[in-house]
Amino acid sequence: MVRLLVIGGSDAGISAALRAHELEPEVAIDLVLADAFPNYSICGLPFFLSGETPDWHMLAHRTTFDGITIHPEHRAERIDLAKRKVYVTHSAGAREFSYDRLLLGTGARPRQLSIPGEELPGVFLLHTMNDSFRVNDFLEEAKPKRAVIVGAGYIGLEMADALTHRGIEVTVISRPATTLPTVDAPLGEKVATELRKHGVDVLASTEVREITQAGDHLRVLTSVGYRDCEMVLVAAGVIPNTILGEQAGFPTGEGGALRVDRQMRTGVPDVFVAGDCGETWHRLLERNIYLPLGTTAHKQGRVAGENMLGGSREFAGSLGTQVVKIFDLVIARTGLREHEARAAGRAPYTTDIVVNDHKAYYPGATPIQIRVTADRESGKLLGAQMIGAYKAEVAKRIDIFATALFHRMTVDQVSDLDLSYTPPLSSPWDPVQMACQAWSNTHKPISGGVHV
Repeated sequence: MVRLLVIGGSDAGISAALRAHELEPEVAIDLVLADAFPNYSICGLPFFLSGETPDWHMLAHRTTFDGITIHPEHRAERIDLAKRKVYVTHSAGAREFSYDRLLLGTGARPRQLSIPGEELPGVFLLHTMNDSFRVNDFLEEAKPKRAVIVGAGYIGLEMADALTHRGIEVTVISRPATTLPTVDAPLGEKVATELRKHGVDVLASTEVREITQAGDHLRVLTSVGYRDCEMVLVAAGVIPNTILGEQAGFPTGEGGALRVDRQMRTGVPDVFVAGDCGETWHRLLERNIYLPLGTTAHKQGRVAGENMLGGSREFAGSLGTQVVKIFDLVIARTGLREHEARAAGRAPYTTDIVVNDHKAYYPGATPIQIRVTADRESGKLLGAQMIGAYKAEVAKRIDIFATALFHRMTVDQVSDLDLSYTPPLSSPWDPVQMACQAWSNTHKPISGGVHV
């Protein structure tokens, strides 16, 4: 019987094991993970810490699986490729697992600041369930009144929302010039405005240099002064967790991630990689990049699980589709921004429009700002970004753009889509289509050089 061994119990590892069991229920599958929390949603940590999801157990809808033997608190220490064995440590000592096919789904780890004071009590990272327990215990016991969040990306801003929800005074410090630097500055400025509206202090273009103990509180020294607080959360992004793979001799590629092909193979026979520890094939750029996303990890894991049983499925590629809710706003993006498209050798142009999410005569219409980037020569859609109210269906509308990008559609072809309409929810031309039409009207000449 074929023996499959999966290292990692988060998105990629669980998805791979489930797919393998679906295809061959009799196959032996062992899954080892360093902590005790298989299949827990790390994306849900801010909502547990805000109190909106009061019971952390709710972050996993199930933790046991038919046909998969899970070994919690088993840390993989070394891979012996010649003997096809993985050596692990656990509370009772050491153990070894043999395999016929091996998957590494070791994920990512938080990027640290490497500054003095990062190890002080009251300074936290947030990436694992255990991290969240440490933060929650501090919130419950120390009852901080002020918090500084270092980093204005997705997790940093969600935690600004979460801590504000708990009545804590929050300062967000961002090294880039705009908040949420994964979207264009006009949208990032709206995010900053939303944060300030809810009492969050935002310091952009600011570098954190040191954290010190100042009596009964912490002092965060920056390039523009200092902020006093009782708690610091470092949310400076992640880097691939490649230590185990590199020790075994696996090559690294983009962003220091483990190198893989589109079948999630490493080049080492019978060894696969999926999720945030490995590279990601970008569907538009047509090359590997480093783009750690939970949705991508699930898909890559599913591909790997199938191919570990002899399949030849390829990962279709990521578009970097992302969405986040910050207080009453939702911000989303997919595909390439203008500078990214230009760097890839395209001829991009971007339009920006603001339209209502549904017909104005029905109560509650709210504006959505949509930025569309397309190739000025071919009209091919290259990317989209949008921002709107929580109930304006921003997430599903960015998915329309993502679907169009996946199928390499032009902006005009988006207008041909048969989308649903009723006045309380949309318009005869959905805002997505209106944004594409605005791009065509402004930038795409028709025959004779006349603009529509």
